[in-house]
Amino acid sequence: MAVTDLPLFQALKSKMQWHQTRQGVLAENIANADTPGYQARDVKEYSFQDHIGRQAFGLSTSTTASGHIAATISGQGAAKVEEHDTFEITPSGNSVVLEEQMMKITENQMDYQAATTLYTKGLGLIRTALAKTV
Repeated sequence: MAVTDLPLFQALKSKMQWHQTRQGVLAENIANADTPGYQARDVKEYSFQDHIGRQAFGLSTSTTASGHIAATISGQGAAKVEEHDTFEITPSGNSVVLEEQMMKITENQMDYQAATTLYTKGLGLIRTALAKTV
C-alpha cells in the first residue's frame, strides 16, 4: 500500500479535486456574465463526512441473498453542480454578479492552497518519521 493511499491523503486529494471542479464552474459563470438568461451555478458544498470510509479502488460488493443490499464503493465521485440563487438578476435574466464570483474564486483558491499545504506537510511528516537517524 502506498503512503498516499492512507485515508487522510485520499480525503485531501478528494477535496483538491472538488476545488478544481468548483474553479471550472465559477469560471463558466464569469465567462457567461453577459449571456441573457444564464443562471449562476455552484458546486454542492464539500463535506469530509461524505468521504469517510471511501476507497479509491473501485470495489463493488456482491449480494449472496435477496435480502442483502447492493452497494458500490467509489473514490471518484462526480461533483454535483447546482443552480445558485442570487439576489441580483439583470433585465436580461442573467444572475451572475462578477464581484461575487471573483470573491468565490479567491476563496476557492485559498482553500485549495490550504489543502495542498496540508498534503505536503503530511508527506513531510511521514518522510521524517521513516528517515534513518544518523
